[in-house]
Amino acid sequence: MADLSRRLAAEALGTAMLVATVVGSGIMADRLSDDVAVSLLGNTIPTGAILFVLITILGPISGAHFNPVVTMVFALRKELEASAILPYMLAQILGGIAGTLIAHVMFDLPVFQISETVRTGSAQWSAEAVATFGLLLTILGGLRFKADAIPMLVGLYITAAYWFTASTSFANPAVAIARSLTNTFAGIRPLDLPGFIIAQVVGAVLASMLATWLFADSRNKIPPIIPEGTERP
Repeated sequence: MADLSRRLAAEALGTAMLVATVVGSGIMADRLSDDVAVSLLGNTIPTGAILFVLITILGPISGAHFNPVVTMVFALRKELEASAILPYMLAQILGGIAGTLIAHVMFDLPVFQISETVRTGSAQWSAEAVATFGLLLTILGGLRFKADAIPMLVGLYITAAYWFTASTSFANPAVAIARSLTNTFAGIRPLDLPGFIIAQVVGAVLASMLATWLFADSRNKIPPIIPEGTERP
């Protein structure tokens, strides 16, 4: 893997581009349609697509976490050195904030904003726990069985999770923090961040625990299926 400075640059750049896509596509979709469902679709497709691109090109450099709870899980699994944990998370948070500001500049909006969009309550929190649980299970399962498919798996999962979760699947503390700084379609009120982030951490830890058991030595324990009549003497 690359030296730490390059890895941090990749994490900051990737998170910035991810958030710029989430916020920017939300602004564009909201401007083009008064139908919330159409706007959400216009927000969903670019997000899934950019994840595929970013993980493909930056994954070989940093692992393409772009997400503090992903970094946390890899640290808990001893797959990331302790000295890189906080720098990774800081790069992700700062990159995410930069992505929000860039989106505002591109759409000629006030650069500095605070969201007024209320996203709170047990339904939203449970949705974030489920969304993050599914994201981490997708990542860990993909790494276990088909690592080269991770960009597609993550992109498709987030595309789906936008629609099957009540929260539209933030599943990422850095993205949530960045989205609290935009009073546009993708925003979240800063007051609502703690509930979201706690739910995300809980979902990520549960996914890591399940994956440790569920995916352990699976490829070695399941014998190959041999069609009848093809056995060698």
